[in-house]
Amino acid sequence: MDIPLLRTAEDFQNGKPSASIEEAQQKIIWADHLLILFPLWLGAMPAVLKAFFEQTLRPGFAFAEAKKGRLPKKLLRGKTSRIVVTMGMPGFFYRFYLRAHSLKSLEKNVLAFCGIKPVGSSVIGMIEGMSAKQRANWLARMAALGRKAR
Repeated sequence: MDIPLLRTAEDFQNGKPSASIEEAQQKIIWADHLLILFPLWLGAMPAVLKAFFEQTLRPGFAFAEAKKGRLPKKLLRGKTSRIVVTMGMPGFFYRFYLRAHSLKSLEKNVLAFCGIKPVGSSVIGMIEGMSAKQRANWLARMAALGRKAR
């Protein structure tokens, strides 16, 4: 996908999304459950994923203009999501020592802001050093979650 960076608030508010972003928006409307899978880079999601969310979850699509003194209306209510984050560090270190700040930000500041909830999460640490058995176990866990759609 060609995902240009947003550079101004004006573009975010009033710019026209590209054809590929409009197609992604239609797929989001169609879906009941969204799977978001990404590697942790420098403590957060890769920039291209952030750019995707900025382009896709625009005013008028993901949330409506707020009435004075109110929060914006959440336009993606009724959808659920699971975030899967892979990383080189131990998953417990990310969750408990670093407090999973970027994961929580995505859950609360992006998805919940648009009405997507509940949002489940899976943190898969030490991905590069996993044995074949550990990888198979994680794949089985992810498949089981996929069948439940949570």
